[in-house]
Amino acid sequence: MATDTPATGLNRRALLALGGAAALAATARPVLAQDMKAAGDPDETMRLWPGNPPGAPSTLPKEEVVTRNPASTVPDRAVSRIGTPMMTVFRPARPNGAALLIIPGGGYVRVVIDKEGFECARRWSEKGVTCFVMRYRLPADGWADRARAPLQDAQRAMRLIRASAAKYGIDPNRINVLGFSAGGHLAASLATRHAEETYAPVDAADRLSARPTVAALGYPVISMSAPHAHMGSRAQLIGENAAPEVEAINAPSNRVTAETPPTFLFHATDDRSVPVNNSLMMYAGLVAKNIPTEMHLFEKGGHGFGLRDAAGIPAEAWPQLFDRWAATHGWL
Repeated sequence: MATDTPATGLNRRALLALGGAAALAATARPVLAQDMKAAGDPDETMRLWPGNPPGAPSTLPKEEVVTRNPASTVPDRAVSRIGTPMMTVFRPARPNGAALLIIPGGGYVRVVIDKEGFECARRWSEKGVTCFVMRYRLPADGWADRARAPLQDAQRAMRLIRASAAKYGIDPNRINVLGFSAGGHLAASLATRHAEETYAPVDAADRLSARPTVAALGYPVISMSAPHAHMGSRAQLIGENAAPEVEAINAPSNRVTAETPPTFLFHATDDRSVPVNNSLMMYAGLVAKNIPTEMHLFEKGGHGFGLRDAAGIPAEAWPQLFDRWAATHGWL
């Protein structure tokens, strides 16, 4: 007898029926742009939408890849003008059933693909986690519903991972999201608004839940209002002249419900780009709704430390702290 799982509403029969949707997503695999390829980059990608994304302009943005620090000995690439949102797949040698959707930051004007994406994917894939690094649409590139475009991609990504559970050896009840900075805002929006209908269903995958098992938010953009908002992210997402009610709707700390998953936060108090008050606001919103949460605030680290820039300082401990906490909630 098939049994439903509370987190996804998914049963074994439904998983088998979803093979077609997962296959459709996997057949159109745009490879990474040639100027973006680096040693160790996986070739497997999964396109999020079978056709144009929702609300597409008449001419799709043409993807641009830049190397942020050409003198660096490690890749440090950023992607902008994303017209074909997708996920890069990092398959572990021995999958343990867990999956991780990684959402890099970039102020909603770019996606910092190495520092907050591929580097994390390599770390967790070595632990047996199947990782999916998302390149999501950026709000100000002409999409009809700019503020929802990134959330549409995040919801769709989570559903496609669930639809592909059998293919990748994933437990559909052990899919986490990890987001940084503006990607932390998107991960928090997914955690708090996973059930919101942001687009018309396109295939069987859209019958699945977009709810993460747990959410991890690194130095996240949360507030959309002065004085704590990261004004660049705010302007890109909702426009410079957005009304207070629009600011409130797009602040994840205001959107926490009983269905928000357990959430882990980490931030440096000397962050001059995204004030630590953002994490404090999210923590308060979670506690007010009795959502299991843990927060770590580090004295030093600045903004955007990821893995590489945390080396040698106390903030370096955040991945281990997250792993231990997530294990108590069934992810690892």
